[in-house]
Amino acid sequence: MKIRYNDNADIVKTVQDGLKETGGYCPCRRERTEDNKCMCREFREQIRDPEFEGYCHCMLYYKEK
Repeated sequence: MKIRYNDNADIVKTVQDGLKETGGYCPCRRERTEDNKCMCREFREQIRDPEFEGYCHCMLYYKEK
């Protein structure tokens, strides 16, 4: 298993800029809860799933099998 940034540098920059503006909370979500702090709970759960391969919600990270 490997976690990497999206290959699209524009997406990475946009999301990272959004994270800076929101204090580390996912810029794609409205609620500011610990579950939405980057790396969000949803993606952490996807990482634990050995069958999951794909992007996190905001497309910053990609999990490879």
